[in-house]
Amino acid sequence: MTDNPQTIAIIVALDEQNAIGRNGDLLCHLPGDLKHFKKITTGHTVIMGRKTYKSLPKGALPNRTNIVITSDVPENYPGCTVVRSLEEALSRCSDKEKVFIIGGGKLYRSTLYLATQLYLTRIHHTFDDADTFFPEIDFNEWEITGEERHLSNDNPPYDYTFLSCSRKKES
Repeated sequence: MTDNPQTIAIIVALDEQNAIGRNGDLLCHLPGDLKHFKKITTGHTVIMGRKTYKSLPKGALPNRTNIVITSDVPENYPGCTVVRSLEEALSRCSDKEKVFIIGGGKLYRSTLYLATQLYLTRIHHTFDDADTFFPEIDFNEWEITGEERHLSNDNPPYDYTFLSCSRKKES
């Protein structure tokens, strides 16, 4: 898998303590972040776990190839390709230049080592009731290639920063 020339990108919104969710949902709904997610992932393949799929308000994401990793019955996932493992998911999209891992926590933990790009939305807040977390990121392994800070006019009123990162090449 690591010899695959495709780009494996992770996209995630996380708070100051790397929290990404609570009670099976996002920490909060930031319209600017949702637009950013749509812009970056449209036209690509997105890979997600069962719980992430179940959290989507309208099911499969439009204008993207949706792959769900689960052991559940396939007919519960309209508009998606259902696979049993990460290896199977990646083999199903091996012809794609770029694929996105979109959650949840378990899938992020098992794919961070494979990723060559990170798209982080750092929410400048700590959610005390969070129950799902992103793994610790060793920024010695990553180069920040883009940073865009946003002061929120949204409700809830959390400022956030978009960070684009590329894995540093081994020398």
